[in-house]
Amino acid sequence: MAEIEFLTSSIGQLKVVQTKYVEAKDSLNVLNKNNKGDKYVLVLNIIFSKMYVPGTLNDVEHVLVDVGTGYYVEKNVEDSKSFFKRKIDFLTKQIEKIQPALQEKHAMKQGKPTEVLFVYISSHFNKNNHSQGFCHGKT
Repeated sequence: MAEIEFLTSSIGQLKVVQTKYVEAKDSLNVLNKNNKGDKYVLVLNIIFSKMYVPGTLNDVEHVLVDVGTGYYVEKNVEDSKSFFKRKIDFLTKQIEKIQPALQEKHAMKQGKPTEVLFVYISSHFNKNNHSQGFCHGKT
């Protein structure tokens, strides 16, 4: 039960961070030459949220990107979008790695351990290419 809660929580946390990256990437779409000189600045901080501070938007081609542990890097808009896309893709892969384990734990909890055991034994048997410990034919 604790494992299911841990895996569910992990997936939830990854999805929250993934959503923040998606929002940050989408926010870059508002930067264009028409916005130059506007009387606001959108500061992207994906960990906490978006924060508006008074100012004038002088450069619509470069942004500061939070790359973690308090470090910010100046990037052009396209590089920033690429950075966020890589982060989104990485998190998607991590979620996809965890989901099968969660599904397996749910299946075991719902009383289907024999199916999981059979799949494990089958994959183990095929991987090792021998029948040690398994009985074939009539006994």
